Amino acid sequence: MNLTTRTKLLFSFGLICLMFIAVIFIAYRDLQNITQSEKELYEVNFQIALELRQLRSHQNYNRAAILDMMLTKNKKEQDEFEKSIIDRRQEINDIIEKLSKLNTDSEIQNRLKELKNEIDLYRLTRDEEILLIQNGKIVEAQKLGTTVQANRFEKIRVLSTELGDKATKDAEDQLMIDQREANTAILLFFVFGTLALFFSVAMVMVLNKTIAKPLNEVTEVAARISEGDLNIELATTDREDEVGRLYQTFAKMVNVLKEMAEAAKKIANGDLTCSIVPQSDKDVLGNTFLQMLNNLRRIMKDIIEGVNLLGSSASEILAATTQVASGAAETASAISETTTTVEEVRQAAQLSNQKASRVSENAQQVSQVTQTGQKAVDETVSGMNNIQVQMESVANTIVRLSEQSQQIGGIIASVNDVADQSNLLAVNASIEAAKAGEQGKGFAVVAQEIKSLAQQSKQATILVRNILVDIQKATSAAVMATEQTSKAVENGVKQSTQAGESIRKLAEGSSRAVEAATQIVASSQQQVVGMDQIGLAMNNINQAGAENAASMLQAEKAAKGLNELGQKLKAMVEQYKI
Repeated sequence: MNLTTRTKLLFSFGLICLMFIAVIFIAYRDLQNITQSEKELYEVNFQIALELRQLRSHQNYNRAAILDMMLTKNKKEQDEFEKSIIDRRQEINDIIEKLSKLNTDSEIQNRLKELKNEIDLYRLTRDEEILLIQNGKIVEAQKLGTTVQANRFEKIRVLSTELGDKATKDAEDQLMIDQREANTAILLFFVFGTLALFFSVAMVMVLNKTIAKPLNEVTEVAARISEGDLNIELATTDREDEVGRLYQTFAKMVNVLKEMAEAAKKIANGDLTCSIVPQSDKDVLGNTFLQMLNNLRRIMKDIIEGVNLLGSSASEILAATTQVASGAAETASAISETTTTVEEVRQAAQLSNQKASRVSENAQQVSQVTQTGQKAVDETVSGMNNIQVQMESVANTIVRLSEQSQQIGGIIASVNDVADQSNLLAVNASIEAAKAGEQGKGFAVVAQEIKSLAQQSKQATILVRNILVDIQKATSAAVMATEQTSKAVENGVKQSTQAGESIRKLAEGSSRAVEAATQIVASSQQQVVGMDQIGLAMNNINQAGAENAASMLQAEKAAKGLNELGQKLKAMVEQYKI
């Protein structure tokens, strides 16, 4: 069993070949013997029989020729018959010589000698017959032919027949011997062939058991391995031949594959701590598996670090996105409120523009009134000058009008105060107009005050005018008081001059107020246009803020999904052990 498979095969097929060679040798030897025997039968016995038949034929022909010579009278024909007899004589001699060479059997040789002697005697007598025939002694020749020659011819025939029978019997005996040898050869061929066949079958069965069966088992194991089934247990064997080594190597391979499968199972379950030891430097699967495991460890390490970073980053992104979303919502709300406020400011600017327009109109009216007042004051100064000229004639009445002049002085003082206040308010209005603070509301208040003061100035002027009328009425009666009133008139002229100056300044302030009001109106109009643009921009910003808030909500949802994905990935990679 521990012989090598090559030795087993060579030994088995060598024995089978030797047995078949023995069978072939026996068959060949017997066939050669049979062939040789048949050749001898053909070349000796059969040839002897043929030659004896030919000899008898020649003898019969010669006897017939002698008879023909006796019957014919033609000399030529007789000569021809004689010639043919002589020719056949040599052929008969050749046959006898050939027969003596074909068979060396002593009995045959003795019979051949006896036959040859008889033929020689027969020839001598036949020569006498021919001579008698040639001499015309036909009767004597016939007598000789029917007596001595007939006996000799018969003896020759009997001898040749006996020799033929002997050759036939020898041939039959040889055929029987050949038949027995052939039967023996067939029996030996059958026996040795059967033995060789049984031995071949036995060797095939033994080889099948020792080689084919284990190889079939290994083939089945290989087929199961090719299908991925590693639940295989190979029986141990102590054989040291190729099959045994194949069995042991296959068992080792199965164990290695099981180890690889177990390692792959651990890797599939996330356990990358398993160890793989290649069988050798040529272990492609082991080295590749080890390299794959190292690559998986490195990749999983990078993935775990990346997933942890992704998880923390996703959490931070979620927190930041939540804050940004909250801020975006607050910003959208603030933008909405700002839009509403801008709309209110725009409306207030429009209202301020309208009020500024009204203030400008009122300022223009005040300017016109102050111009009229200034003209009236100029006329009053001129009148007062005339009055001063006439005061000399109405000095008496001036005394009576002194008290009224004092009242006029008080009124003029009031007008002066009003003018001063109007001037101050005009200055404030200019400042307010320049600043345009609080969308022109302050200027509207100042303008209102200016209007009120202007009305008071108008009323004071009317009152002064009425008093002056009274003074004029009293002047006619106060001629006598000219001297007393002259001073009063002078004072009145001075006061009128001062009032005119105040009104002039008021007119200048009104003009500046009109210019400021005009500028305020223009600024208010620009402000209204700007506020309209701001309102449109704020509406766009409000819409963009709403879209931004919606986008931030979506971003917050995406961040939540990213955070959940990061947590899931983190939970998944935690299953792997590196």
